[in-house]
Amino acid sequence: MLRDDAAIAPQEAARAARSDARRRQILSAAVPLMERSGSPAVSMQAIADEAEVSVGLIYRYFASKQELVQAVTEGVLDDMARLLAEALEPEEDPVRQIAGAFTAYCTVIRDNRQAVMLTYRESNTLDEAGRSVVKDLEIRTVEPLRSAVDAAVEQGLLRPIHAELFAYDLLTVAHSWALKHWYFAPRMSFQEFLHSQTALLLSTAILPEHRSRYPDLLGDLA
Repeated sequence: MLRDDAAIAPQEAARAARSDARRRQILSAAVPLMERSGSPAVSMQAIADEAEVSVGLIYRYFASKQELVQAVTEGVLDDMARLLAEALEPEEDPVRQIAGAFTAYCTVIRDNRQAVMLTYRESNTLDEAGRSVVKDLEIRTVEPLRSAVDAAVEQGLLRPIHAELFAYDLLTVAHSWALKHWYFAPRMSFQEFLHSQTALLLSTAILPEHRSRYPDLLGDLA
């Protein structure tokens, strides 16, 4: 039995990897089509042609275009949660945790800009259960950042600000790289956007007596 289990485990892992690759292939084809034209105007056949798979194969993974949109949204939030954990884990200073979290948000949005735009455009196509799942994921994604803001306030590093409000302000500004990409991209690089926004946002929150601790984050606003 042990020998059989040892043989089956790699096979199951290989099947799971192939399944994940197929899902990514389908989503990568669907995102630009639906972001450009809107999901109602894009047929499953068009997505299949773009992905170079059969329509039947798409339906093995996604029962509808609504499921495709929800999978795109969940994928962006999952990426944010993963990068947030990587940014927060090695850092003890809560202000630097906030800066790391904001960098993670912006990076995911830069790397998934079309997907982010699609989620804004198509979120109204999700049913109530789908919207509830997305909202819960977003709340869980923001929670580590809110905790870092609370810690920074408790340690006397930040003004007594509303942690949830500030956390969502950071997330909203991060989304502006996608929503206003047409304006920002010709005028500055992503790194310039990231550094300028980090300095601007943190300078409003860090107490004056602690600004000298963060010259790399605040720049001229330290």
